[in-house]
Amino acid sequence: MLYSQRDTLRSARWMLLLTLLTIFTLVMAACGGDGSEPAAEEAAPAEEAAAPAEEATEAPAEEATAEEAPAAEEAAPAEEEALGSSLIGEIEGPKIITDEATFPAEFAEAPMLTEMVDSGDLPALADRLPVPSDLLVIQPVHEIGQYGGTWRRGFTGPADGQNGHRVAGGDRFVFWDAVNFPEVVPNLAKSWEINDGGKEIILHLREGVKWSDGEPFTTADVMFWFEHMYMNEELVPVRSPFFNVDEGATLEATDEYTLRFTFPFENSLFLEVLGSSVNVFGGQAIFGNTGMGGFAPAHYLEQFHPDFADQADIDAKVAEEGFDNWVNLFKDKNTWQRNPDLPVLTPWKTENPITTDNWVLVRNPYYFGVDTDGNQLPYIDRISMTLAEDLEVLNLRAIAGEYDYQARHISLANLPVLLENAEAGNYSVHLDPAQHGADAGFQINQSYRADEEIAKWLQNADFRRALSLGIDRDAINEVIFLGIGVPGSAVVAESSPFNPGPEYRELWSPATPDIEQANALLDSIGLTEKDADGYRLRTDNGERLVLEVNPIPAFIQFTKVAELVRDDWAELGIFLNVVEQERGLVETRRAANEIQMFLWQNDGTDELYLYPYHALPVANTSGTGPAYGDWYSSNGAQGIEPTDESHIKVFDLFSQGLKATPEERVTIGQEIWQIITDEVWTIGTVGQSGAFMGVRVVKNNMGNIPSRQFNIQAGQTPNISRPSTFYFTDAGE
Repeated sequence: MLYSQRDTLRSARWMLLLTLLTIFTLVMAACGGDGSEPAAEEAAPAEEAAAPAEEATEAPAEEATAEEAPAAEEAAPAEEEALGSSLIGEIEGPKIITDEATFPAEFAEAPMLTEMVDSGDLPALADRLPVPSDLLVIQPVHEIGQYGGTWRRGFTGPADGQNGHRVAGGDRFVFWDAVNFPEVVPNLAKSWEINDGGKEIILHLREGVKWSDGEPFTTADVMFWFEHMYMNEELVPVRSPFFNVDEGATLEATDEYTLRFTFPFENSLFLEVLGSSVNVFGGQAIFGNTGMGGFAPAHYLEQFHPDFADQADIDAKVAEEGFDNWVNLFKDKNTWQRNPDLPVLTPWKTENPITTDNWVLVRNPYYFGVDTDGNQLPYIDRISMTLAEDLEVLNLRAIAGEYDYQARHISLANLPVLLENAEAGNYSVHLDPAQHGADAGFQINQSYRADEEIAKWLQNADFRRALSLGIDRDAINEVIFLGIGVPGSAVVAESSPFNPGPEYRELWSPATPDIEQANALLDSIGLTEKDADGYRLRTDNGERLVLEVNPIPAFIQFTKVAELVRDDWAELGIFLNVVEQERGLVETRRAANEIQMFLWQNDGTDELYLYPYHALPVANTSGTGPAYGDWYSSNGAQGIEPTDESHIKVFDLFSQGLKATPEERVTIGQEIWQIITDEVWTIGTVGQSGAFMGVRVVKNNMGNIPSRQFNIQAGQTPNISRPSTFYFTDAGE
């Protein structure tokens, strides 16, 4: 009966989508045809998916009708090649210029800043930029831009901080090259030295960089962070495995602009760590609120820290602002998206906080970057993000052309409607495929302990395998991902060097359910008793065995995915309770080890050692075992110690990989993926669709927008494309 209800729903939706889906599937087949780039090859399975589906798929376009289908089918072949090339272009991006002989000699600033200089409210441009030899000089991807304008975007609430970080952050010591990933390029650090095979790494910071309030940025701000934040157990109770001081890693400032990192091993991974969104040196904007980030404005934050301020004064501030202790006050004051008074190093800074209906960022007058003509960046004056009550509202606004550039939260399911409305909305649509393996995966919390009966089954590999075998991935691909994704496990894409082999895509993860094998596994582990409705019973009290998942309304139609899987698992006699919850609440509950399954994409796992959290429980941000992650990251001081062989083995391998040579790290990574895919730590459904921040809607009057960009967590897309160089072509009109 459950399958019949779903088929009825699909049939009704099919009549609405027929025209647009016909065009879209042909377009996507063309997109992966030339095989010129690895990510384009990943899109190739869409050619198979583009064949007419036997079962109907979901349509977000209410205006589409079956009567329109013949005309659309006739028009599709003529548009196929052009639309395909426009959706998935070739990787391109800006370039960081390092040859000082080519640096600009004259400089210009935004008119709004000139007015402030003329009124005496701001120092002259020459006094705000670094010394000429230490400028960050960026060659825009297409042309020199124009000043002015407000970049309109949407966000979903106070938990959507990355929405701003990804377009206005990028405050790291080094960063990824926009075209030659994983090559790193200078950023806050102008250069570096690698000595003794990586046991010593020296960073040279840019002289004359200033915080957004005009105070100098030096190694003193880095050492303030290290000595008074990172090493303070109240602020940072669990330190990062990427910079483990307990194992001998050290940091010191040899002068105002030189940092010296040392390690007891040859750390070939560390430059990539410095360029990534990992929780130790990822930058103040994204990690200041956790006490991480790599640096902090000492001159501002000392007033909230007991190492510098009188405790009575701090206690008064704590009481006045309604916090329960100094730690939470301090973290709040160092939260980039909430505190307009916080000095920052980013191109834009918060003017109106994320806790309002309109999160506004305004240009940083002291930003240290210029273009090749000497124009201080950023070009755009302001970024205005309006609150969307839900994802449907945000997507409707994008379809209507109300955003200038939006990729975050744009649903792949709406791609046909976006294409249809692009001309009327005066925007273009781009598709940036990703390499992670699951655009929707059930991360099984094996450290869950709130219900010992449930915990017993979540820790049972055959139970997880049975659940995975019982999923109709082809149906999810059709209904949620328009048939363009790749059904299978959560293993990283075949284009990644960490992929252990194509056979792991289907391991325990068939495209269509294997009900017989799934039921046999569930029976073999003792779940044989059922109630009158056919649902399996707990072995401790004879009541119905009930699993729960808490999908988050963000990025992808996770709740609909969960509901389809709920119907699939009902055929196995497994009852799944689907309870949608707000993102911040789910993440808080996940860190507290309270949820059973975390339904999310496993983004970042294509760079397994830099962003392992959606594959491995190495921190409490992992859905596969947050309490195990606490144990691993605290060296056993906190959390729950795993006792099963697979976790012990994987933790040992991951620790080895962090210290290995690049070649060894690949081999170790492949072995890790073999283990966790066979053990089904995450139940994958569909991946490589581009659904996760891969659908970009861009107004036609925006310049320096790359045709295609690396869609990677490590690069915090679109930061890798240097949004400070984006501009409005009609800004001067």
